[in-house]
Amino acid sequence: MSHSLKDQLLGLGFKPVPKPERKPDPPARSPSKPVHPKASGRVKHTAKPRPAKSQEEIDLAKAFALRTQHEKRERELAEQAKQAAALQKKISKEQVGKLLEGGILNIEEADIARHFSYGGKIKRIYVTATQLAALNAGELGVVQFNGRYCLTSCQITLAVRDLLPSLVALYCDGNEESLPDGYDDPKFQVPDDLIW
Repeated sequence: MSHSLKDQLLGLGFKPVPKPERKPDPPARSPSKPVHPKASGRVKHTAKPRPAKSQEEIDLAKAFALRTQHEKRERELAEQAKQAAALQKKISKEQVGKLLEGGILNIEEADIARHFSYGGKIKRIYVTATQLAALNAGELGVVQFNGRYCLTSCQITLAVRDLLPSLVALYCDGNEESLPDGYDDPKFQVPDDLIW
């Protein structure tokens, strides 16, 4: 048990790692002998003449430059269109804000929750019983403005829909999606005593 691990491995048939061979160093130049007769003074570098480009290389370079210019022009046009759309949206949003001034019909004491789908999520707005009937009849609408759901009249809702349709959260104008066949079955009806 006094054998080292190395001795045990060699005894099992493992071979020792060969040592890398050293390459001889290249002969050093003597600093006293200049390589070139003009090396002692200042060397004047002359540009080597470039070989003439073939017509194919010139055409390829022109095509690449044209493609680069075309892509740059497309990016600039896309950026300008994006900025114009953002400006138009900002102007439309300001107009919606002016439409909603004094036209919001939300009541603090409203206690009936009216649920609706907006942006892929179920949202709610609190209304009174008369507002609920008017909302379901299409006389009122819901507009989402600055993170708030505003109950508005039919005229304001339609004006907002003309400016920015994405802000109209709920408007019952009779064009809603109808339920698929079979949902009028009584087993799919919501009971009257169900409380959300």
